[in-house]
Amino acid sequence: MQYQQFVMIGRETIQSVLWTIGPTLLAALLIGLIVGIFQAATSINEATLTFVPKLLVIVGVLALSAPFMISTLTGFFQTIFAEIARVSR
Repeated sequence: MQYQQFVMIGRETIQSVLWTIGPTLLAALLIGLIVGIFQAATSINEATLTFVPKLLVIVGVLALSAPFMISTLTGFFQTIFAEIARVSR
């Protein structure tokens, strides 16, 4: 394999991971920030107050973005398998 092929596969791997997990992490970050500000403003230090909203939002984001995640990963694996087949010849 050429050096450029390794770089291309690595770049595509990182892109696929970021596009797949990005919406979920962003949603968890935003809800954590909002709940943290709410807790600081009200002086409520309840552990479940951060866990339950994050869980609900993450499940919702995963449900809404599942088709996008599946299509992104499918495209990535098709590319990887095509590269494996091309290199093995």
